[in-house]
Order: sequence, then structure tokens, then C-alpha cells
Amino acid sequence: MTTAAHQTPARMLPTEWRDFFTLTKPRVMTLVIFTAICGVLAAPGHIHPVLGFTAILAISMGAGGSAALNHWWEADLDAGMKRTMNRPLPGGRMRRDDARDFGVFLSAVSVGLMGLAIGWLAASLLLGAIIYYAVIYTMWLKPRTPQNIVIGGGAGAFPPLIGWVAVTGEITAMPILLFAIIFFWTPPHFWALALFVQSDYAKVGIPMLPVVAGEKVTRRQIMIYTVLLTPIAIAPWAIGGTGWIYGSVAVVLSALFLLLALPVGSRMKVEGDKMLPEKRLFKYSIVYLFVLFAALVADRVAAYQGWIL
Repeated sequence: MTTAAHQTPARMLPTEWRDFFTLTKPRVMTLVIFTAICGVLAAPGHIHPVLGFTAILAISMGAGGSAALNHWWEADLDAGMKRTMNRPLPGGRMRRDDARDFGVFLSAVSVGLMGLAIGWLAASLLLGAIIYYAVIYTMWLKPRTPQNIVIGGGAGAFPPLIGWVAVTGEITAMPILLFAIIFFWTPPHFWALALFVQSDYAKVGIPMLPVVAGEKVTRRQIMIYTVLLTPIAIAPWAIGGTGWIYGSVAVVLSALFLLLALPVGSRMKVEGDKMLPEKRLFKYSIVYLFVLFAALVADRVAAYQGWIL
């Protein structure tokens, strides 16, 4: 299996700006930007709007840069999977070196911008997130271990932590809990996806858990991580870091997550239901994270306005 061999299609198609935009993984970027913004808005203290925007811009550029490096490294793998074969590199619309250089440029500028405008603690965390995703996860963990998603989940958990630190300048229990929420959310989210696209991963030799350990183990692990996620999602309220708005939303959303994970774990399918339980869980998991973090901001705004104690 080739990983980063520098192969270029015999006939290159013209590269468009949309191809560079695609390299940043805009759908994933939406979640990155949103959770980073929530980290900034929910943090105690105040940051000038221009500096707040700069912090979000730097985080977005860093995420986009590491995503481009992921495209560069996995071009051969992407060519072998149905859902990724039309990306710019396997589709023959961009040279590999261009994707690599674009990723390095975005990553370097993002860290420098964060350091100069916000502070070097936030910049160090951003650099760590980029290295975590582009090197530790993409180049090392993903092709070697079925636990790639578990350990690699830290890469996507950095944005709210960095956003919080950009405002406060320090790492406390609350941003660590926000990191932990995404870290424990990632396995059930991605393993639910892996259950219904496992043939793609098997085809290119990526040792995702369903491919290596089988569906039974994967479904059990989804249940375990969903159960672990529940108290962690409620913990910000339990330690007094949020008010009842976040707390009530976290309890309801987590209960629904557990209910949707049960048929996945037991491999039950309701008769007449056209959607696989794992597909439903995957879709709900996205809504879960967006609404949970939106509740965090709503709680902070309500407390700031004096609407709640």
C-alpha cells in the first residue's frame, strides 16, 4: 500500500480555487469553527471583537492546513475509496506538492498569527493540534491501529480549548472538560460512520475497528464510549461551570444519545425502518455536538445578562 508516493496523473486537469477550498475539508471545518467560537464566547472575561475574530481565523487556518496535509498524505488511499475518489488529488486536478505546500503555508501562518495577535500559549496549543492531526493521527495512527479514532480524537477536541485559552490566557477545568467532551464523542460518532462504510476502509487497508475487530466489538465500543460521554457532557454543570440551561440540555441530549446508541449496540432494527440505526446515530451525533455547544454559549449569555443565577 502506497502512502505518500509522489505520483502525478499523466494528464492533469486544471486546478480551480474550489479545489484548494476542498483541501481544507469545509464540512469538518464547520464543526471546528463552531466549537472554537463557542469556546471564545463561553469563556469568562472579555476579548476585543477583532482579536476574537483573529483567534477564530487562526484556528480555521490551522485546521484547514492540517486537512490539506491529510489530503496530501492520503491521496492514494482516497483514490481507492468511493466517497473520496473525486477529491482534487485522486481526481487529477492538483499536484501533490501543491497540496503539501498549501497545507504547510496555512499551518505556519495560523500559528504565527495566533502567537503574535493572541499569545503563545494559544499558539502552542494550535501547533499541537496541527501536529496531532497531520502527523500523529494521519501518518502514524490511522494506518497502524484500530484505536486510531480513539487516540486521534484529541485532534478535533482542540478548537474549544484553544478558543477558551485565547480569551483567558490559561488552562482550567472547564476548557479541559470541553476537550474531553469532543474526545469521548469522537469514537461513537466515527465508528457509527465506519459501520456503514467499512467496505471502503477494508478495500484500502485502513484498520478501522469494524474491519479489524468486527461489527460486534465495534458496536460494544460505541455503547461504552456513549456511556462514558454522558457524565462528561454533564460535568461542566456539575462542577458549577455552567447554569441550568446548559445542564438541562446536556441531560436531555445525552439521554437521547444513549437511546439511539442502544439499537446500534444490540444490532436491532425496527421493522419498516428504512434507516440503519448506526446511520441515524451518526447523523444525530453531529446535531448533538452543535446543540450542546450552542447551549454552553446560551448559558453564558444568560448569566452575563443576569437572567439566571
